[in-house]
Amino acid sequence: MEERQNDSKLTTHDSRLTTHIAIFASGTGTNAQKIIDHFRNSSLATIALIVCNKKGAGVLDIAEKEKIPSLIVEKEKFFRGDAYLDKLKEKKIDFIVLAGFLWKIPEILLENYPKRIINIHPALLPKYGGKGMYGQSVHEAVIREKEKDTGITIHYVDEHYDNGDIILQVKCPVLDDDTPGSLANRIHALEYTNYPIIIEELVKKL
Repeated sequence: MEERQNDSKLTTHDSRLTTHIAIFASGTGTNAQKIIDHFRNSSLATIALIVCNKKGAGVLDIAEKEKIPSLIVEKEKFFRGDAYLDKLKEKKIDFIVLAGFLWKIPEILLENYPKRIINIHPALLPKYGGKGMYGQSVHEAVIREKEKDTGITIHYVDEHYDNGDIILQVKCPVLDDDTPGSLANRIHALEYTNYPIIIEELVKKL
């Protein structure tokens, strides 16, 4: 386990009144950046921790640039220990946002954060979900099956991949000349627009 301690420039409000969000991500962190930008000057919530399971992932560079503490998690403790619940409690995490995090969430976190862990999936669930269905593989499958529409699904996280209660779905067309890359660009635009807004709406209800 490796933890970076940075003085977060985002935490500028009374922590007793501000929801502390942890973003879990495995990749470049483009969604994470949009969420960070959205809450940069918010009194409602602050991004208090970036959690990643891959050393060298781009999201860790974002955490360093934004001066947000980051935590690199290892499989043994995540799946057979306390899933870093101790570290989340240290940071007073109230809400967990998955933004391209490729590991299943352990039961101990689901129990401690009921209806407080959400995920975004680049397709209209329940289609094209489940283990291994992420990133380009989703868009390739959508095009291969000649779907007319695709989109994003924001949902609560449960013990199964891409299975929790749906919060929001937003559609976009699949064009005849789409490639996985062009479709991904359109999906990313939906993610960047909708995910931060939904997070804010849910945090307001806490």
